[in-house]
Parts: sequence; structure tokens; C-alpha cells
Amino acid sequence: MAATLADLLSSQGWAFWVAALAGVIILGLAKGGFAGLGVLGVPVMALGMSPVTAAAILLPILLVQDVFSVKAFGAHRDDSVLKRMVPGACLGILAGWALARFVPVPAVETAVGVIAVGFGIQRIRAEHRGVPGRPGGTWQGIAMGSAAGFTSQIAHAGGPPFQMHVLPMKLPRDVFIGTSSVFFALINWLKVPAYWALGAFTPTNLWLAAALMPAALGSTWAGTVLVRRVDGPRFYAIMHVLMILVGGKLAWDGLSALLG
Repeated sequence: MAATLADLLSSQGWAFWVAALAGVIILGLAKGGFAGLGVLGVPVMALGMSPVTAAAILLPILLVQDVFSVKAFGAHRDDSVLKRMVPGACLGILAGWALARFVPVPAVETAVGVIAVGFGIQRIRAEHRGVPGRPGGTWQGIAMGSAAGFTSQIAHAGGPPFQMHVLPMKLPRDVFIGTSSVFFALINWLKVPAYWALGAFTPTNLWLAAALMPAALGSTWAGTVLVRRVDGPRFYAIMHVLMILVGGKLAWDGLSALLG
């Protein structure tokens, strides 16, 4: 078994390992508190492997990272946000699973990316004008939860819809992170049956996930340390900029695939 595992790990080229390590480190920082970065995990890993393989390797890693992020920040969550968004997310994941064969992933990426860029710019302008944050309504929470579940299932891009609903609330930094960590931990577990049905949890993928786990957990810990050094206003400024960058990346990837 040791020889077989060594052969498996050594059979992957340098491009695979560079892309895989970069992807899990980005995800670790996202799970550690820099929410929004996680959307970049699969695209970065896809530079060295197929997106399907990247997603299959990442899900077990995400499930373990979620344990650490929830332990670090979960106690600070806003349950009222979760009660609005989680039921919608369940519906969105189910719809994403049912419609995956009919909905082009690039179209979803483009739409989410363009909306995220526009929302991020709007929020930065509102901050400069001193417009106060506002609580999101129940129906908006259900709708954005559904969008987050759908885009997470279809294109692994659930972050922007979640942020569009929650960022304007201007929750305390740790409450925002805690709510995000619990929400996406639940989403990732809800995606397990679909991935299992698709045969994603192969022995090869699980061994590769295990090999990447130390880097994933180390970067998650680093994220929890670094984010606590950022005060509330600066944290939200970073989140708005990240949202624009992530949205731009999604829009670029989607349009490139649609026009290519």
C-alpha cells in the first residue's frame, strides 16, 4: 500500500502540485476568515487538472476545513441570517443537481461575476457616501440563499450571493465570518450526496485530498490568525475589493468559455 500510495503521489506532475497547493491555500485563507476567496479555489486548481477533478479533491478538504473554521468563529454566528438563507440554499442545491445537465456553467459564472462586480462597486460607493448598512428581508434572504446553493452546486460560486445579502448588514467582523463559516459548512455537507452519486469520492481523489490536507489546515489556521489583526472597517473594505476581483475572475472565465 505504501508503495502504491507513493507511486500515486509521484505520478502527478509539478503543474498539478503547484496548482493544487495554491488552490487549497487560497481556500484555507477563505475558511480562516477572508470570505470570498474560496470561489477562486477550483479555477486555480483547474490550471493543473480538470475542474471536475479539482472539485472532487476539494470537497473532502472543505469538509475538514469547515470543522476548524466553525470551531474558530461559529459561536459568533447570526442565527437569524442562517434561518433565512439555509432553507433557500437547500432548494438551490436541489435545483442545481436537477438542472446541471441543462445549465451551462460558463453562463452561470458570467452572470454571477457581472452581478458581483456591480454590487461590489455599489457598496464601495455607498461606503464613501456614508450610507448605513441595512438588514436584509426574509424573502431576500431566501432568494439569496437559493442563489448561493444553486451557484455552489453548478459552478462552486456560492460566495457572491451570500455576500450580497449579508455584507450590507455591516455585522461585526467575527459575526460575519462565523455566519459565513456555518452557512458554507452546511452547504458543503448538503452537496455530499450529489458528489457521491456522481462517483467523485474515488480512492485516488481521497488519497490526493489527504496529501493536500496539511497545507489546507495550515492555511486555515493562518487565515484565522491574520483576519483577527484586521479591524472591522478595514475588513469590510477588503471584502468589497475581493468581491469585485472574484466577480471579475468569474465573469472573465465564463465569457472566455462562452466566446471561445
